[in-house]
Formats: sequence, C-alpha cells, structure tokens
Amino acid sequence: MKHATLRCRSAALALSVAAFLIPAVADAAAAGPRPGPSSAAADRAVVAGLQRYAHPLRSAEPGGSGADLAAFASMTRGATVVGLGEASHGSKELFTVKDRLFRHLVEREGFSALATEMSWSAAARLDTYVRTGEGDPRQIMREELQDGYSLLDTEELLRMFRWIREHNRTSAHKVRIVGMDVSDAGPEQYERILARAGTDEPALVPELRRHYTALRALPGGVATRMAAYNALPLAERKVIAEDAEAAYQLLARAGKQDPWVLQEAWIISRMAESYTFDTDDPAQLAAAGRQRDRTMAEIAVWWQHRTGGRVVVSAHDGHISYETVMPAYYPVTTGAVLRELIGSEYLAVGTSLYEGDYRARTSASAAGTFSVGPAAAGSNEYTLDKVRHRDFYVDLRAAGRDPVVRNWLNTARPTFVIPGRYPNRPTPPLALGHAFDAVVHLHKVHASVPVPAPVTAR
Repeated sequence: MKHATLRCRSAALALSVAAFLIPAVADAAAAGPRPGPSSAAADRAVVAGLQRYAHPLRSAEPGGSGADLAAFASMTRGATVVGLGEASHGSKELFTVKDRLFRHLVEREGFSALATEMSWSAAARLDTYVRTGEGDPRQIMREELQDGYSLLDTEELLRMFRWIREHNRTSAHKVRIVGMDVSDAGPEQYERILARAGTDEPALVPELRRHYTALRALPGGVATRMAAYNALPLAERKVIAEDAEAAYQLLARAGKQDPWVLQEAWIISRMAESYTFDTDDPAQLAAAGRQRDRTMAEIAVWWQHRTGGRVVVSAHDGHISYETVMPAYYPVTTGAVLRELIGSEYLAVGTSLYEGDYRARTSASAAGTFSVGPAAAGSNEYTLDKVRHRDFYVDLRAAGRDPVVRNWLNTARPTFVIPGRYPNRPTPPLALGHAFDAVVHLHKVHASVPVPAPVTAR
C-alpha cells in the first residue's frame, strides 16, 4: 500500500496507506488492550488450538527441500488465484518467504503467473525479460520502480525475477509477470496499441493518436511523468480521462480486435480515471481507493480467465485481505473484489511478524530503516508467536473449527499492517479470521536490501 498526500496523489495511491500518516502512537491505546490474569487460560487454549494446525517452516529463504510446504500446497487446491500478502513493503524475509512459496506453487502446483503490485507497463518489461532474457532486470527495476514503487526495487525481488527467468529457460511450463497497478503507463504501451491498430484497423490510428496526445506528451521517466500528470489541473485530467476512455471504446467497437491490445487500452483508461479524483474530498479519496483495488482484482481475474493458468497475486496484506483496515481510504480491498468475482477460487494468505525492521519512505521521500515490535500483549502477533514453532503457517479455516480459536480469530485486535511511509501507525485493529484464509508467521524480520545504484565510471 502506497502513500498519497491529500493534495498530490503521487503514485496513485500505490504502496502505502494515506491514513497511516498519523504519527506513531507509543501508548497503550495504540498497542491494544493488555489482557489480565483472567484471560491467561483462554490464551493458552487459543495457542494450543493454533498449534494443532500450525506447520513449521524449515526456512524463510527459497531453495532446498520443499517437504515442509506440502500442507501449504494442499491449502491452495481448488484456488485459481492465491493472494500472498506482505505485512510490510520493506522487510527482507517477507519477500523471501513469498519467493519460496511462489516457487513451490510453480513447481508443484502448476501456477503460471505472478501478478504484482506494480504498473502494467513495468511488469510488461520484466515479463519480456523472464520470457526471452532480453534486458537487464536491474536496469528495468531501477527505471520502472520509482516514486511510491521504489520500495520494490530490492535484491530479494531481483532474485525472484532471475529465478523465473531461469525456470522459463529450462522448463516447458512458462511463468509470466503481470502488473496489476495503473498509476503509470509507459510510452511502449501506447506504441503497442498504435502498432497493432495499424495492422488490424489502420483507419483508427489517427483518432487513437488524437485521443492519446496529452498522455503521450507527458515527460519521460516514471517519477517525472507521474509528477507532471499530478500537476495538471483537475479539469484537464478529466478531459484526458475522457479521451482515454474514447480510445478504448473505439478499439472495443472495431471489427477486428486483439484482446491483449484491448486490455492495454482499458488499463490506460483506468489509469487516466484514477487521476480524476479530487483527493481533498474524503468521499473522492475513498472512491479512488475503491477504484484502484477493484482494478487490480479485475486485471488478475482477466489474466486468469484469458490464459487459463493459476495466478499468484503478490501485494500488501492490506490489499489481498478480505477486510480493510482503512475503510475511509480503502473501503473495498482487492481480496474482497476477488472473492466477489471468483468466489472460493480465491485464497487469501497474509503474513505476520513478531518483531523486526522494515524500510519505508519518509516525508522527504527518502528511504529509511525503522523497527516494530516486539508485538504487544493483546495483539494478534503476540498470541501467534506463542506457538512453539519459530516460523510457521496455519490454515485459519481449519483452525477455526475449534470454537475457542474461532472466537479469537473473529475478534479484531491490533495487528502489524505496516505502511510504506514513516512516521506511521502500524497496528490497526484486524480480525484475522475475517481477513485471511491462512497466515504465514515469522518471528523476526530484517530490512529489505535495495538494489544498489550502478557505479558511474570516472
């Protein structure tokens, strides 16, 4: 989840949560209630119930035996889309454990796409790399993962993309990368649409060029382009959105249609619409969050229906969950829309941590390293960490068969849902049983490692 100021949408509400710009609260109200002695017996019963369904993780690092993940794979049977969340956008082990789970789902369960919380344009470049080997992934990440997306420019994700490339090089079962977010559209996306239209319906090209004139005139570079777009008057942004929608409708009515090009035009239309919300208006701010999460869900489902392959959706816990922790800003989550669209074919897997470090962007847009935890008594993580395994995963649906555990799961408690901005308030109340189907809990995490900038020769 991404930061957006009320005046400037930055990367269109990506990668941190606006409402978490409240300074961190260190008092008991922020940490949540501390149970008294009378709750000790109930707490022990909850921990015992969780332990019956918890499966220990051999490691949070990818590689090695996957025998400990057999039960996890079983949990995903019947799901065509699995959401893998992250409690923070800036913690190393949250990225690496997702990498490990993703590899297992690819190799053992036949998953064939990674749908990520980055723009369609950025993912298209990475997809070309993992399919063909074309391009340098470090350079692609440096050029595309800017502004609010910069927290994803990490060594952990680089290793994941390189593994996908190596898998595709040697396996007949190919894996693709999909961008679900619509904060930006690079120049290549417009060129693909115009080139295909020139082949299929050349008479449409002049009108398409006219509709895309303002968007294609935005300056180069992701951060620069988004800042320039944000700086345009709201009335002008609304005209641009009307043009983008007109371009999409023009292609949708064409006699010969390419579904992939039509999808790219639809995504540009959704992107342009996302810049039309007046975020000084609380109702409009909520509408912007609703539009973004619905769009991400619709892109993931479109890809799954179009290809027939199983998809892993990789995003913040606040997106892949069924319930929002920020109803005023994100009234409907991606996970809730996925459940609406495909029912039980969607499985939400959240991540949890007891303590550790994370990277986040400060008000000056620089990245810093910050700490959370140990989890306070009364929080979800405090109880999860009492399970005898240091790191583990648990099927909440199965654990909820125990009435004591079910009551605990269905009660909202302070939970680490850490935004990409600092200072923040990282422990909103959340009922795990309402938010996720399963949870991966890690005892301790460390800050993610940014991909180092290239050394300039002198």
